[in-house]
Amino acid sequence: MAKPLMAKATAVWLVDNTTLTFKQIADFCDLHELEVQGIADGDVASGVKGFDPVANNQLEQSEIAKGEADPAYRLKLKHNPAAQGEEKRRGPRYTPLSKRQDRPAAILWLVKFHPELADSQIRRLVGTTNPTIQSIRERTHWNIANIQPIDPVALGLCRQGELDAEVQKAAKKKSEDGATMSDDERRKLVSTEQSLTMEVEPRMPASIAGLENFSLSGGGAEVASESGEAESAKEEAEYADADAFFNLPEDNDGEDDDDGGEEKR
Repeated sequence: MAKPLMAKATAVWLVDNTTLTFKQIADFCDLHELEVQGIADGDVASGVKGFDPVANNQLEQSEIAKGEADPAYRLKLKHNPAAQGEEKRRGPRYTPLSKRQDRPAAILWLVKFHPELADSQIRRLVGTTNPTIQSIRERTHWNIANIQPIDPVALGLCRQGELDAEVQKAAKKKSEDGATMSDDERRKLVSTEQSLTMEVEPRMPASIAGLENFSLSGGGAEVASESGEAESAKEEAEYADADAFFNLPEDNDGEDDDDGGEEKR
């Protein structure tokens, strides 16, 4: 969806100068409704000067009148032929100064969990340079010991749709080259929304790993039967003599009685 220039400043002007609903302003400026509410409360965009969309040829006054009369009406951006194709990104992605220190963590996440992505794709997603990507791939980055992989979507460096599109493109190129994908790589091709609804595949416990190919026929069964017979024979031998558990002394009562009788005589 096309959005007006200086969308947040435009939202500030519409909040201050119109009676449009928060949802109408959010839809027109491509913002979240809560963000527009924060602008109205003064918690968001404090100090931002309003940008008049009517005076700057982005919105007709009649559109504002229709929106104020009907809360369900969606404002339409005024068509500007000179702005055709301006929404397409040209050159490297611009990363704000506040988020530039997060780029190595995002690159490490992409390299670790999506190794099929080419350096050019990582550049488009994160907005970095080839030497930085190479140093993180080879773990020669000066701060590699302190870098933790973090999802670039969570850091706000790219959108989930952009990441999914690049992963799909890399997978398509890999399949065209004749390379086969593993199950883990194939599962990464689904979107985040789909992956959250997928059932977890059962995994075999590590304690019994390696026994999935065990068969009761052949030598395996014979070994099992022999070991079972040996265990049962050992148990029978242990429980055959119950006195062995108590280590009772031998019965010497008769000898004591004889000795006592002799002393009395």
